[in-house]
Amino acid sequence: MAKKYRFIGKPAPRKDAVEIVTGHAKFVGDIKQHGLLWGKVLRSPHPHANIKNIDTSKAARLPGVRAVLTHHDVPKWKAGVPPHLPMLDSKVRFVGDAVALVAAETEEIAAEACNLIDVEYEQLPAVYDVEEAIKPDAPQLYEQFPGNILPRGLPFFGPELLQEVIMGDVDQGFQEAEIISEGTYAFENIPNPLPYEPPGAIASWDGPDTLNVWVSGQGAYLDRLSVYYTLGRKIKVNAYGGPCGGSYGSKGMSLPVVLYSAILARVTGRPVRVCLSKEEHLNTFALRLGSRIHGRVGMKKDGTITAISGDWLINTGYYSSATQGMVAVGCGEVQLALRCNNWDLRPKVICTNRCASGIVRGFGGQELKCALLPIVTEAMEKLDIDPFEFFKKNYIRPGDGYYWRDSNWYVYRGAEYSKAMDKGAEAFRWSKKWRGWLKPTSVDGSKRRGVGVGVHGNGDTGEDTSEAYVRLDPDGTATIYSSICEHGTGQRSCLCKMVAEVLQLPLEHINITDSDTRISPYEFGPAGSRGTYAIGSAAIAAAEDAKQKLFALSAHALNAKPEDLETEDGMLFIRGNPENRIQWRRGMGVDSTVLGFGRFEADFTLPNFMMTFVEVEVDTETGKVDLLRVVSATDVGQIIDPYMLENQLNGCLGSAGIDSALIEESVLDTNTGRLLTANMVDYKWRTFAELPEMQNVILETPFPSHRFGAIGIGEIATAPGPSAVLMAVSNAIGTRLHSYPITPDKVLAALGKIRGGDEK
Repeated sequence: MAKKYRFIGKPAPRKDAVEIVTGHAKFVGDIKQHGLLWGKVLRSPHPHANIKNIDTSKAARLPGVRAVLTHHDVPKWKAGVPPHLPMLDSKVRFVGDAVALVAAETEEIAAEACNLIDVEYEQLPAVYDVEEAIKPDAPQLYEQFPGNILPRGLPFFGPELLQEVIMGDVDQGFQEAEIISEGTYAFENIPNPLPYEPPGAIASWDGPDTLNVWVSGQGAYLDRLSVYYTLGRKIKVNAYGGPCGGSYGSKGMSLPVVLYSAILARVTGRPVRVCLSKEEHLNTFALRLGSRIHGRVGMKKDGTITAISGDWLINTGYYSSATQGMVAVGCGEVQLALRCNNWDLRPKVICTNRCASGIVRGFGGQELKCALLPIVTEAMEKLDIDPFEFFKKNYIRPGDGYYWRDSNWYVYRGAEYSKAMDKGAEAFRWSKKWRGWLKPTSVDGSKRRGVGVGVHGNGDTGEDTSEAYVRLDPDGTATIYSSICEHGTGQRSCLCKMVAEVLQLPLEHINITDSDTRISPYEFGPAGSRGTYAIGSAAIAAAEDAKQKLFALSAHALNAKPEDLETEDGMLFIRGNPENRIQWRRGMGVDSTVLGFGRFEADFTLPNFMMTFVEVEVDTETGKVDLLRVVSATDVGQIIDPYMLENQLNGCLGSAGIDSALIEESVLDTNTGRLLTANMVDYKWRTFAELPEMQNVILETPFPSHRFGAIGIGEIATAPGPSAVLMAVSNAIGTRLHSYPITPDKVLAALGKIRGGDEK
């Protein structure tokens, strides 16, 4: 049973709530600076071409234009892993690639100047499909990457990045299997999750060696490091992160936008803002990884997995910002859901002539499992195994081990999740609704209902280092120094609650600094569900350190030992004698402050978990699929704020969640290389009238994390849903579908009512 706390576990207003609803929150588009210029990007109309000639003279003469830059004018700054994408190049690799940069006094002048630039292109053949891209005669995007296959490695994640899952004896495992399933499934053509605020950045220089950047992103320190290393580690970089109008992971790859503003600011000697339009956001910013599996699974009648093998083909688009890292995390996450001793899973990261794939919540594991789990369920079907019972049997348990992203072996030491699974199944009434594989739950004329279930977990709840300061002032207030940005989840407010609980201060007496790398210590940022455990641990440790320093400084005033003191509401007293109190300022003095420091080191031994149950209704005459009900089950250790937790779980639908299986899609015209769905008509969002019934089953079994025993679940809320929906629709119509999203034409083709559709 969860402990009773004063603040933890109870709802409270967000610290930034009033600023946001009154319009006083300053996003990148709201920042005003003296002499601020607007930057714009001229983009390629071709998917693959050499730039033969470029004439900027008319643009440069336009009144109000302060700079026009091409690949001839910019330094050799390169983004990507490994660094391979020039800021501007003599070659373009997708429709929307950057050709030239303009800085002008107004946004309108900058846009007009882009239209005045004359470019002569030599068009080249393009390739969009991963299997076509690795053929010997395929067009090559980069000379240094033969076969369009990117090399392994992501230095930030360590020298031995996990890039495959190979263990045991796969041949022996298949010999032991009582059934073998093999096939091809794909989770690709998935759009940008489309945060409300498009990506943007402002850059200015203090002399030749100090760059200041304001970024619409979720990690100011990560922005600082990305720019610092891209610029050759010769420039001091200060990064500032204000409120971010959503990210869903995608704004972790804003580096090109930052570089555009930085070079324009250097050339003009003035601050420059580059903010993508909604059209640019849809056409040129990060899509989810394209994921395709040719896989094989061996299984026994009792649901024991004897072997898994497969080729995982990953479409990273025209460059990789962190795809190798997503592959590493995906290879780790799949081991959490599928307990198997014999593996031979081999990924390839492949470049194609479309918009880049990049960081989107799910970070590799969602892409891998959404393609692999359907092959696993084919084996379940052949053995008539209930998928709920299978997932409960095969999900990680305390004492189980796994390789994580750094290729090290870790042993899970958290809570047993089967109780949460059982509670979720009970709430959904799984045993009543499950009729068997490819069997509908009910039939009413042309309407058929089906159910499905999916699982996901992530060991990155404790990823990477986090640091924080907590300063205590004589007036009984505390200030958290952290570089964490607010990207929509309320994480900054949750940090304030944790510190308030440690110090027993009213929430209104807890402040948190703006995200500013000049004054705050290192902080990777809220990613991988790490906010509650990793960032929270650093803030808690800093608050505890500050409290002990306060006691040491104030003990003389109460004629007591520091270890005998306690504090509440800015007052000090001897434990057991709360009536005899003094204010902080009497103990520490009015001319003193106390600064506590906390640091968290990476810990990959506490993966989180989510099981999602779904029910759908399919109209077999029209192919339309309606999502009727979603039940999400998890164990969070300890709820920090119930409203924020509920919002995280209710965010499982759109923006790269469950609706990736139904309505979210990027349609690429392979004749022109253009996205046909990059507009606010074809980009589908649910209206409130289309929301399904939703129920969240949340258990609180204390985790061995920090003093509050909590674990984060933010990223995993979306991940189990797509594969559960694919299962549910297949069950409803009595035949299997093999790719996402499940559009009406695929349903009707699977039913034999139209030609084409969803071939293996």
